[in-house]
Amino acid sequence: MERFYVTTAIPYANSAPHIGFAMEAIQADALARYHRMIGDDVYFLTGTDEHGMKIADTAVDLGMTAQEHVDMIAKLNMDLKDQLNLSYDDFIRTTSDRHKSGAGKLWMKLLENGDIYKDKYEGFYCSGCEAYVTEKDLVDGNCPIHKKPAHKFSEENYFFRLSKYSKEIEQLIESDKLLILPKSRKKEFLNVLKDGLTDISFSRPKESLKWGIDVPNDPDQTMYVWCDALSNYITALDYEHEGVLFEKYWPADVHVIGKDILRFHAGIWIGMLLSAGLELPKSIYVHGFITSGGHKMSKSLQNVISPVDISEKYGRDSLRYYLLREIPTVDDGDFTVERFEELYNSDLANNLGNLVNRVFSMTNRYFDGVVPRRSAKDENFTVKYSAMWEKYHDAMNQFNLKKAIEEVIDHVDGANKYIEDEKPWSVAKEDQEKLKDILYNLLEMLRHVGNALYPFIPEAAEKILNGLNQKSVSDNFGDAERWGTLNEGTKLGKVDPLFPRIENSN
Repeated sequence: MERFYVTTAIPYANSAPHIGFAMEAIQADALARYHRMIGDDVYFLTGTDEHGMKIADTAVDLGMTAQEHVDMIAKLNMDLKDQLNLSYDDFIRTTSDRHKSGAGKLWMKLLENGDIYKDKYEGFYCSGCEAYVTEKDLVDGNCPIHKKPAHKFSEENYFFRLSKYSKEIEQLIESDKLLILPKSRKKEFLNVLKDGLTDISFSRPKESLKWGIDVPNDPDQTMYVWCDALSNYITALDYEHEGVLFEKYWPADVHVIGKDILRFHAGIWIGMLLSAGLELPKSIYVHGFITSGGHKMSKSLQNVISPVDISEKYGRDSLRYYLLREIPTVDDGDFTVERFEELYNSDLANNLGNLVNRVFSMTNRYFDGVVPRRSAKDENFTVKYSAMWEKYHDAMNQFNLKKAIEEVIDHVDGANKYIEDEKPWSVAKEDQEKLKDILYNLLEMLRHVGNALYPFIPEAAEKILNGLNQKSVSDNFGDAERWGTLNEGTKLGKVDPLFPRIENSN
């Protein structure tokens, strides 16, 4: 059994979770479910980043303490487990004691290795980003993201010697020892590395940043985001004591992140791990952003999409399907309710849902709900479905979830076409033996489709497989991939309509 450790980035606990993070969490969940399905020992981590000046200021505006505020936001994020049907194993909060002590241990490790030093910082700071920005990144003196002036200031901080590791990081990425997917993001970050990474400010004076973790060797300073938030990937595994989880699951197999934080994960985080003498993550999978009707989501445009609202109205599988099928896995994509309903009806209601309903109905009608005995084996299906699984596995391993799900949907299309070509309702009048072959093949198609769709739309997949009286997808998966393993004589269960058609969205 291989082990597989997958993480999301931890969203900033300043507001309710948005659909961009929902997509990231669903992508990571699909990877976790896939690896469990093929028999790996999986650990899936998510959480919340709960420190920072913006959080403290927001709490004051709301008449709350900072802790009360992050408790509220953390609960909203933890509620996503049910609302999006996530299967994570752990939820790490950066205000938890286990995280603070683990981050403190990492800080001291970097200090002991001579990579943390005190110096004066002079430069620009964007309060919206809660980040230092270089003058060359500013556009007419404004932060390029928030379109507001960045403030110039000077303060004494601790710094991390990131420059010391710049060349080694470049070599790791060039050689794919640290794999970045898609390749376009790898190329993008290698271009950044050409100029070399510079040392970074690692703390702020307590009077400037009160809401955070104290620097272990200097309580007048507060850890800045790098050693605080990024360390969550190991503090959740009990890095402090280097316990059983840390020994078993570190290094991470995959960090799933957005394109805006690639520099932090491929640069700063890797530098910290090199300094601490810890193993490096094997890969970083980078996704794009979601727009709404072609525009960046904002409250002023009233185009913010709530993943919770969509899930509650249309179902968890429906939202998961849209975000994995319609949004390119590694590029930007758009979300509109109109397109959501169109895809729901075409792919889920008319295509998959109708196929399942027709096949079960015909089996019930012609064979009393029992898997018929074949008179002959069709080797064409063996070849066809072997090819499907090969392409499917390759796409999953290349972080192309959209391609994997489309490969399966192609076979749903093929099953519907098989019905129209073979016309079992006509064959039933003339040739019972041929009818048995047709219905067996269709039921076997559903078994393959149900298994392959499990990482993406687990509820619907489980209904299909339960209806076929199949074991859990993770049981004997090697057999599940082979054509013709559905047992003849199996009594089918009842499958209610998977995706009722949306007739009117109002």
